[in-house]
Amino acid sequence: MPDDKRIILSVTQLTGEIKRVLENSFPRLWVQGEISNLTVHSSGHLYFSLKDAGSQVRCVMFRSYAKDLMLMPQDGMQVVVQGDVTVFDRAGQYQLSVQQLQVAGYGELAQAFERLKKKLAEEGLFDAEFKQELPAYPRTIGIVTSPTGAALRDMVKVARRRWPGIELILCPVPVQGVGAAEKIARAVEDLNQYGKIDLLIVGRGGGSAEDLWAFNEEILARAIFNSRIPVISAVGHEVDFTISDLVADLRAPTPSAAAELALPDIREVRSDLVDSARRISSSMNDLLDEAGSRLTSIQRSYGLNRLQDMLSQKSQQLDWAGTALNNKITDRVSSYDNRLQGQALALKALDPKNTLKRGYSICRDQNGRVVVSSKTLDKGKLITAEFHAGKAQMTVEETIP
Repeated sequence: MPDDKRIILSVTQLTGEIKRVLENSFPRLWVQGEISNLTVHSSGHLYFSLKDAGSQVRCVMFRSYAKDLMLMPQDGMQVVVQGDVTVFDRAGQYQLSVQQLQVAGYGELAQAFERLKKKLAEEGLFDAEFKQELPAYPRTIGIVTSPTGAALRDMVKVARRRWPGIELILCPVPVQGVGAAEKIARAVEDLNQYGKIDLLIVGRGGGSAEDLWAFNEEILARAIFNSRIPVISAVGHEVDFTISDLVADLRAPTPSAAAELALPDIREVRSDLVDSARRISSSMNDLLDEAGSRLTSIQRSYGLNRLQDMLSQKSQQLDWAGTALNNKITDRVSSYDNRLQGQALALKALDPKNTLKRGYSICRDQNGRVVVSSKTLDKGKLITAEFHAGKAQMTVEETIP
């Protein structure tokens, strides 16, 4: 017969006792090991095992902590985690609830970098034959970066200085943390589908190796390689090198340098136009001088000591020479005229009136200064908007950052 003095626990009670003992016995602790069986759930939670040569422990990192990670962990990566020992009641298993995750050392990051670099190099993603030529005079540039970083401000400033008529389209993305690489890759694909972009700049400002890791992810490397639009990679500082730099059509040492490389300098273009006009004028004068010299030479060769019956023959030769010279001058002038028309078209693109024709406007405050930010406006202030045809005065009702 059963002993009435026995204490019989249900499974739930037993699990609860184990949970209480374990969770009260272990303070928050640090554990080092190798990641395996990593799963990224649609909820944003990370599930993985942490193992060494002797054993392993299940781990969970909830989305509220995972979203702050600088880089996505991978199977085989040596990491150090901080967490609490907990018991998952439903499965009756103990696990680590992880709050922090760090790569065990920069050596691990370097190894991951070299593994992916070798893999992509063997596939030919870095080969020069696949590099696209950048357009000499891009009309629209797509920028993929953080909307709040200094990198964006630097690129816009340089672009406006070098080529004021350029149209810039920002595709805002997070540039670090879990999921950043996927979002950057999707932005590259979206701008390709948009179809009105001549050049892409993908990048961010400086940071640690972990901060820049999104630009070392395979998904982004393949998106850049598959881009039909030429891509400039501008990640970090001059000493920073990423996989994105290697696969892009051009690597810029900084975001500011990317804008320099992407656009011609309007001052240099204007100077070239002036020089071209001078060369055309000089060439025309040379042609006229040459024609005069030839005519003088012909006149001297057939002087008055010649018999009258030779004059008709030489006159015919002179007519032929004049016709040939006229054709040469006409051809040369036509060639220079074509070049001048091409450069005139480039200047026409710089005319602010052409920008206004596309539906843009220029807003000025009551002092006549151009408004470049809604932060400079207060409710109730008058502003004047200049359109392609006419102007309009408006009162500020609300400003939106």
